[in-house]
Amino acid sequence: MADFAYAYAQPSALTHTVKGNVLALAAYAEDPPTGGAACFFSGGLANSWLAARGLTTLAKVVASRFVPQSAALRDPIVTAGAGLLRFEAFSSCNGVYARLDLGPEALEGEFLASGTTNVDFNEPMVNALARVSRTEPVRLQVGEQQVVLERAAGTVTERKVSLPERWIKGLTAVQGYLAGMEERLTLTKVQATQMLQSLPAGTLRGEYYLLLRGPRPSFVPVASAGAVRVGGAHRLRLLDGLLPLCENLRVYATPDGQASAFVLVLGGGHEFVLALSAEANRGFSGEGNQLDTLLDELPTEWITGANNLFRGNETFNPTLFALENDLAPEVVDRLCASLSAMGLLGFDLASNHYFYRRLPFKLERILKLNPRLKNARALLEAADDVQLVGVGNGGRTEVRVRGTDVWHTVLVGGAEAPRCTCQWFTGHQGQRGPCKHILAAQLRFGAA
Repeated sequence: MADFAYAYAQPSALTHTVKGNVLALAAYAEDPPTGGAACFFSGGLANSWLAARGLTTLAKVVASRFVPQSAALRDPIVTAGAGLLRFEAFSSCNGVYARLDLGPEALEGEFLASGTTNVDFNEPMVNALARVSRTEPVRLQVGEQQVVLERAAGTVTERKVSLPERWIKGLTAVQGYLAGMEERLTLTKVQATQMLQSLPAGTLRGEYYLLLRGPRPSFVPVASAGAVRVGGAHRLRLLDGLLPLCENLRVYATPDGQASAFVLVLGGGHEFVLALSAEANRGFSGEGNQLDTLLDELPTEWITGANNLFRGNETFNPTLFALENDLAPEVVDRLCASLSAMGLLGFDLASNHYFYRRLPFKLERILKLNPRLKNARALLEAADDVQLVGVGNGGRTEVRVRGTDVWHTVLVGGAEAPRCTCQWFTGHQGQRGPCKHILAAQLRFGAA
């Protein structure tokens, strides 16, 4: 998997001045600056201690890894727009997504521009955040444009990091899961603390289910009515420093139980989101949950037009957007999936809105970052690699698809979910998106 090389003109730092403390986050945008404001936001934090606790928890998520061989990464993404600052990051294993939202109530400053950057979260800055006191004023500067793509030897001190493409793939999967989630539980501050206390000790293998037994939340290993599936529930210990500070905790889950999310309402415009993949050893970047929606290509001008509109609006509700523009919901879903596949869209559970990230608009990323879809299209280039066997009762279509060494049998259409005889499908049973053989059959014969 390719990486993008980044360099910072200076490290992030919390510095002391006569006017108070200033938190300066050195930032890099994938495209070089084109002029305009020197930073995205400059101003104070209404509750610097609470904001620092949220950023410290975000740093803890970034530093964590629940798969031993995963690479260490620690540079979150920050988006400024629509009056909010959103800090996003993944655990190093890519199976935990975290976001700290600072809304208008949490900020006392000015938005000079909208934008998205990768920020330098270095160790001295993280340590300084941990020492911010309850009454200590801190000013925040985000989006500084004094950055370079390559080292300028002798003129600046810079720190190089790598931003893997799997982060963009992870953002795509998380957006897809969050947009399909339903609120399942609302816990008070006391219940949120009890939830963490009820976690069994150690690393939890297999699935656990969160439910309310009377007023008290608990985790059990067996599913029951109203329970929320939480894979790798021990990962929730990342929230131990924030849960005692929340006003309430809302628990969300996808209908199929493949992801869950915990939204901590911290008050004063502060909100923290933690999303978990279905298992501790599953990274979001490998989910493929948007592949079905990306199956049929949209005209380039449609995607470009939607990008320009959403970039200007910065947030939008998909249902209202469909009604206002007389578009079918499935078309809006395909537009959102296409933009999300480039890392351009996130989803806010609290407002039920998408938000826009100002990353480069690169259509080639849709196939580049979805190799199963790319390989499925390649199978269609040969006339006999995807062959119709027949259509059975109930509209079930049987297709033969050439594999690396053998032919695979694919069943698509009808009331049942698609199936394939390949190793990928056998191992995952469709829970991490369709295999390339199913995608090829659907592309050739239009059977969904």
